[in-house]
Amino acid sequence: MNRSIPPTLVFLLCLTTSAQEPMAPPSPVPTPPVSPSEPSEPVAPDGAENAPSVGEMNERLYTSIERGLSYLAEQQVENGSFGTGRYANHVGITSLAAIAFMSDGHLPGRGKYGDQVRKALDFVLDHCTETGLIAAETSHGPMYGHGFATLFLGEIYGMTPGDDRVRTALEKAVDLIVRTQNDEGGWRYQPVPSDADISVTICEVMALRSARNAGIKVPESTIDKAVEYVKRCQNVDGGFRYMSREGSSAWPRTAAGVASLFYAGVYQGEAITRGLDYLERNAMPGRRTMRQSHYYYGQYYAIQAMYMAGGERWKQWWSAARTDIIGRQSAGGGWIDNHIGGSYSTAMALIVLQMPKRYLPIFQR
Repeated sequence: MNRSIPPTLVFLLCLTTSAQEPMAPPSPVPTPPVSPSEPSEPVAPDGAENAPSVGEMNERLYTSIERGLSYLAEQQVENGSFGTGRYANHVGITSLAAIAFMSDGHLPGRGKYGDQVRKALDFVLDHCTETGLIAAETSHGPMYGHGFATLFLGEIYGMTPGDDRVRTALEKAVDLIVRTQNDEGGWRYQPVPSDADISVTICEVMALRSARNAGIKVPESTIDKAVEYVKRCQNVDGGFRYMSREGSSAWPRTAAGVASLFYAGVYQGEAITRGLDYLERNAMPGRRTMRQSHYYYGQYYAIQAMYMAGGERWKQWWSAARTDIIGRQSAGGGWIDNHIGGSYSTAMALIVLQMPKRYLPIFQR
């Protein structure tokens, strides 16, 4: 069958500081597509809200996405959650899966996978506590899951405003993030302000950005402290270490570090440039030199960092990432991570592959 395819998605202490801007104003609420999964013509050569750019999407990509969404839908269990084994009933994985469907325009009551998003939302809301923490009983390192769940609620509220349940849960979740930031400016596994690492910090920064886009108040001082912490985690080679104390660079946490700065409103400067250069040297998808550990986690943040960088960085990275990720898809339609499970890795892969659609407010420049 012939189908028309559109010609079309932290810091060595320095003597100077990188250029910094305040968080951008909230993104406009996007209009979800009428027919999810169907190609749409680009409205601008470099892409725009709700439209891929020239050359970004192709037939192979659409087919891969359709197979992936079908596989992911089959992984949802009766209570609405995603995840298996020690990661069963995980609010973070459930939220990522829902975001993967939302990246194709599916929302509660809307689209082929609207029921999956609705059930996931109900599961997450059922595990919102009075303290603001979003976590299921089996949660491991709850601030990871809390960050992803808050991001999910922020995107849901931004795309379907007016649900008081979501707004109340989102406001409490944001308040908990603000209250648990440690003195360095970051966050750690537990909802207490005692320690910090770059991987949990990016979860919270991204969640705060999504909430602010949706109209929830976020203190500027919280964001400023987070920027300071992330920059202290950058090594001389441009890569980022796990914590502010001494440590080696690695590409997945470098991707998280650069993305943190972008989402905190730092759009240019030495820290950004050095981080992006490190990623291009050490993690270009498809190269033999690229280390495979935490692959989907790393690609999830790297694609966002390159997308926000734009220009040739984005074009080259996207082309390589698209080919590499599609090549890893299993015969069953999912992407398999033997440590965390297929729901997690498939959700991550689908979010990456649907980046050019630009449906989610968090991904609109």
